[in-house]
Amino acid sequence: MSEPTPVRVPRHRGIYLLPNLFTTAAMFAGFYAIIASMGGHFTDAAVAVFFAAILDGMDGRVARMTHTQTEFGVQYDSLSDLVSFGLAPSLVMYSWSLSALREFGPLWGKLGWACAFIYAACAALRLARFNTQAGIADKRYFQGLASPAAAAVCMSFVWSVDKSGLPGSEFCFITPVIMAVTGLLMVSRFRYFSFKSLPLGERGSVPFGWMVGAVLLLALLILDTPRVLFVGFTLYLLSGPVWTIWGLATHRRRGRRSPA
Repeated sequence: MSEPTPVRVPRHRGIYLLPNLFTTAAMFAGFYAIIASMGGHFTDAAVAVFFAAILDGMDGRVARMTHTQTEFGVQYDSLSDLVSFGLAPSLVMYSWSLSALREFGPLWGKLGWACAFIYAACAALRLARFNTQAGIADKRYFQGLASPAAAAVCMSFVWSVDKSGLPGSEFCFITPVIMAVTGLLMVSRFRYFSFKSLPLGERGSVPFGWMVGAVLLLALLILDTPRVLFVGFTLYLLSGPVWTIWGLATHRRRGRRSPA
């Protein structure tokens, strides 16, 4: 008598709602930034991208806290990041400033949208590289500038200038440089410190000095939010090349001093 055929349990094809809601909200914030910039509301667009960055930082933590990490969530988060930190900043910058280059001739106009495309393409490449190296990369560092940080540099600049009442067209020869530099840094090999691996003490405690620093930072943000964000993220942008070059120079000096 033959053995009964085992019954196959149907695979669970559902997705977890809570972390993907945060991801969807982040993508909506990026989409809203594009719509706001088309209507000339550039401060609203910049703030929306920062909201997207906050929500993007929360979805992964929620997934880990609730043990709901899935491959679907990873891929969905990457697509959301492309919208919020790739397409949204590039289109906001184009609507705000880069499009003004058309007034100087067809070639300048092409330069404007080309710089916007370079940024968006570099963001896509950065995310694709991050996904392929997620299991082997050192979690203490990012290879290349993270796309939320690159978007923060661009959007804090827009926010700061727009708050001053100046039109973006006056900066149309500066914004191509900002877009090209931030885009290329995303696909560079410079190492950036990852704040996801901060050295915490027992039960997640931090030194008292960190609390003092957090209070001072909060006070500065209250005084002038866009300019403080722009200075802070610009310093972070510069930290990658400086840190990497300093490390290489130190390694070479040690190699010369070591005995043959």
